[in-house]
This record gives sequence, structure tokens and C-alpha cells, in this order.
Amino acid sequence: MTHPCITAVGTALPGPAIDNDRLTELLGVNREWVDAFIGTKTRHFAVDLATGEQHSTLTDLAERAAANAMQRAGVRPRSIDFIVLATASPDELMPATVNRVADRLGLNQIPTYQLQSGCAGAIQALDLGSLLLQRPGHRTGLVIGGDVCAKHLRLDRDVTRLPSHELVNYVLFGDGAGAAVLSGQESARGMALHTVLNQFTGLGQPAGQVIRWFGAAERTDDAIPAEEDYKAIEQRVPELADEVLWQLLETMDWAPEDLSYVLPPQLSGRMTRRIAERLRLPDAREISCVADTGNNGNALPFFQLERLAGQLRPGERALAICVESSKWLKGGFALEGR
Repeated sequence: MTHPCITAVGTALPGPAIDNDRLTELLGVNREWVDAFIGTKTRHFAVDLATGEQHSTLTDLAERAAANAMQRAGVRPRSIDFIVLATASPDELMPATVNRVADRLGLNQIPTYQLQSGCAGAIQALDLGSLLLQRPGHRTGLVIGGDVCAKHLRLDRDVTRLPSHELVNYVLFGDGAGAAVLSGQESARGMALHTVLNQFTGLGQPAGQVIRWFGAAERTDDAIPAEEDYKAIEQRVPELADEVLWQLLETMDWAPEDLSYVLPPQLSGRMTRRIAERLRLPDAREISCVADTGNNGNALPFFQLERLAGQLRPGERALAICVESSKWLKGGFALEGR
């Protein structure tokens, strides 16, 4: 059986990096609290925090990431057989952002798919892309993940007076997009995608994160656009990450010592460190990015893959783990250098 191969990865970040000193200056949040509680050093926003003006859309970032991936893979638009985009924050409800991106890239007369999910959407997109490569005539696909979360944050409020379940969103998240070129050809070189795990695991559980869309008729001044149950996230995500690790190892019949790399969930700098320690894989090198990029949702696995692509050698093995706290989804995938 020929496994799909990730032949190239591209990413895109908007604007300059915003470090914790600048975040404190712009929003008035406590610098020590951000360092200790979040542990993220920098993030990038698609809006100007000083003016509230949006300078990058998801379409802009997804186009840049996809163009970078295609250039690295040496693939032209006419060679793309399908495109999949995963996001929790599309530019509009209609038209779908994936179709705006396809138009920008010069893609036409191909299937397009848009998946609505948090960070687990990137896993779902890779899963769907792998399945689409099994169709006759589908040899090369483009898979994209990205989010622009900052547009949901109200910058006209006194952030210092917000309760913690709202305040965390102003310091935890960033914006960005990533893309991968998938090939179904046996001769393709890169990172072979052996298996993808994608499971809903939130039966009977309250949501850990909620992001709301508002129509003009239902928007009120005191409506909360985004909130998190961070205590539930801190408790459940490490547990679910551990489950994903062992499910993938069992599926692949791999032992922990077979792993050269691990890509842990990218919630925040602090949480990622905790999860990596709990996974107990001292021989596997950690590939993380969230401390530098901020939590940019569906883009995160692609930023990790971009870092891994320059290191994974033929025959080396890696596992990626993802947990989405919205209604509790767990996912991941197994890779081998080819």
C-alpha cells in the first residue's frame, strides 16, 4: 500500500511579532501573569491592536501559505487535483473561504472542501486529503489550516477588568495559516503519512471552549464572543494527549523508543511543556512552535510540520498529537521519512 506523502509545507504569519512587553503596553494586561500562566513569548495578529483595523484576512494568509508550499514542492496550479481548508474562523459564512483561496491561487474545475473546527480541523483536513488521494485521477492535493482569531476580540473594552475565562483569549491566541502539498505517488519524497486518528470524545461533556458568531439581529453590547474553561482544559488535554499517543503507537505497532520526534498539542508555551513532560518520550525530540507563534488554531500542526520537514530523515518516525477542547476532539497522525 502506498501511503500519502507530505512533499512540502508552507506557512504564513501576519504583521510583526507582538512580545509580552508590547502586549502589556497595548492591552494593559499583567506581564508577569502572561509569562507565568500562559508561557507564550510572541504572537502575530491580523489586526492592529492599537487601532482595531484588520490588515490581513484568512484568505490572505491561506493564499500565502499555500503558495509557499506549492513553490517548495515544485507544483503548479494545474497539477492540484483538490483543495481542503480547515478553520474555525472563516472570513465569511458565504462564500466559503476555501473558494476565495482557490480563486487567488488560479485553481479551477477541482473539488473544494471547507471543514469547520478548531485546531483538530487540521487533522481532519489531512484525513480527508488522504482519502481523496485514493480516488482515480487524484494524484496531488492541497491541504490548508488557518485561523484569524483576533477579529473576535473587542479592543474597545477595558481588558484588565475582564474575568479570566475571557481575558485568556486576548493573550493566548495569535493568527496564521499553514499548508501542505499531499502526493499519492509512490515515487514522492518527503514525510509519509501512515495513519490519521480523528475522534470525537465529548459525549455528555460540557464544551471547554466556545466562539460565537453574531448576526446583526442578535448582537448585543454585552455578548461574549469567546470564552474558555481553562481549568477543564488543563485537566483534560494532557489526559487526552496521552490517550492519543498510545492509540497511535498501538495502531502502528510502534514502541515509544521507535520515535525520533513528537509533535505535542500546542495550547500555550506553559501547557505544551506540561504535556510533553507527561508523554514521557525522552528519546523523541519535541517539535513545538506555540511559544513563538501564539495559538493560531488550525495553522499550528503545519508550523510543526514545517519545522519537522527540515529534520526528519528517511526511515525516522514521528507522531503528532492534537486535542481540541471545544467539544473535546482528539486526533493525530504518524509520519515516517521517505
